[in-house]
Amino acid sequence: MADTHNTHTGVWEERWHPLRQEWVIVAAHRQSRPWIGQTVGAQDQPPPAYVADCYLCPGNVRVSGTRNPHYAGVFVFDNDHPCVGPDAPGDMALPPLPYRVRRADGLARVICYSPRHDLTVAEMDVAGIGAIVQSWQQQTRDLGARPEVRQVLIFENKGEVVGVSNPHPHGQIYATNFTWTTFDTELDAQRRYRVETGRALWGDIIAAEQQDARRILYEDEYAIAFVPYFARYAYEVYVAPKRCMPHVTGLNDAEVESLARALQNVTVRYDNLWRQSFPYVMPLHQAPTDGGDYRDFHFFIGFLPPLRRPNTLKYLAGPEIGGGNFLSDTSPEEKAAELRAQPLRHYRDHRLP
Repeated sequence: MADTHNTHTGVWEERWHPLRQEWVIVAAHRQSRPWIGQTVGAQDQPPPAYVADCYLCPGNVRVSGTRNPHYAGVFVFDNDHPCVGPDAPGDMALPPLPYRVRRADGLARVICYSPRHDLTVAEMDVAGIGAIVQSWQQQTRDLGARPEVRQVLIFENKGEVVGVSNPHPHGQIYATNFTWTTFDTELDAQRRYRVETGRALWGDIIAAEQQDARRILYEDEYAIAFVPYFARYAYEVYVAPKRCMPHVTGLNDAEVESLARALQNVTVRYDNLWRQSFPYVMPLHQAPTDGGDYRDFHFFIGFLPPLRRPNTLKYLAGPEIGGGNFLSDTSPEEKAAELRAQPLRHYRDHRLP
C-alpha cells in the first residue's frame, strides 16, 4: 500500500539516482521562494495547420533547396544542418598531450511526426503516435546496421525555451561513430547492479515504483510511466516497456501500441497541467548498436521538462554546473500528484477533426 503521509517530502535530503550513479539533492521547500527573474509566457493562439514558410511542412522548400514531398504521415529526411557527417575530416592535426581529438562521423536526420504544423504528440491519436514509434524502430534498425555507427540517439526538443527553432512537431536522429556519455553511464550501472545483486536494475526500479504507487502516471500490461523517485527535474517522467530490451526495435506490436498509449497519457497530462503546449527534452535511452553484449540495458524514454512552476524555468547554476550535483527544487511525489490529477482529454481537442 502507498504511503499516505504528507507528500511534501524531500526537504534537505539526497536521493540516489541508480542509473546515473549520483546523488540528487532534493530541497522541495525552495519551490515557494520569491522569484523576480525571467518568466516564460504561454502561447496565446495555437499555430495554423500549415505555414507557407515552414521548412518542415509538406510541399515546402527547405534551406538546402530540396522540396518536401506532400507527405501524409511520418516523414524522415537527412538533416540539412547535421552535427555529424560521413565527410568529417580524418586528417586532423594532433594536439599536444593531454589533449586528444577524433573525427565526429555519422548521420543526422529529422523526423516529422505529422504533416500538420499544429499537431503535437499530446494531440495525436494512439495510431499516430504508434506510427512515430514504428519509425523510431525502422531508423534504429537501418542506421544501427551500418558498420560505422556505434549508437543511434533519437530525441525531441519541444518548445522555444529548450532551443527549438521550428515548432513543427518533429524529432531528430543522430547515428554516430561514438557512444553517448549518459547511456555509457546507464549501461555500466545496470551491469554492475546485475553483478552485485543478481537482479535487473530496471526490474527493481519498476517494482519499487509499483510498491509506492504515488508517482505512477500510467500502467498497463506492457508499459509503465512514472515520475522517478530520484527525479532531477520537476515533472521528469520515465516511460518504459516492462520487458527488458536494449533497443526500441525489440518492441512487438502490442508493446508498440502500449508505449504509444503511455506517451499520449503523459503528454496530455503535461499540456493540461497549465493549459499550454508543455516544453520538454525527450531522449530515447538505447544501448549501442555495435554488436556488443547489451542484455542488461533496458530501453526507456525520458521526459525532461524545463519548467518547475507556471512560466518559471529551472536554471542550472552553481550546484549543477559548478558543483556537479543536481539540486531539485521540487518533490517528485508532489509533482506526480499534480500530473495524476489532470484529465486525459486534451484541453484543445475540440480543434481536431
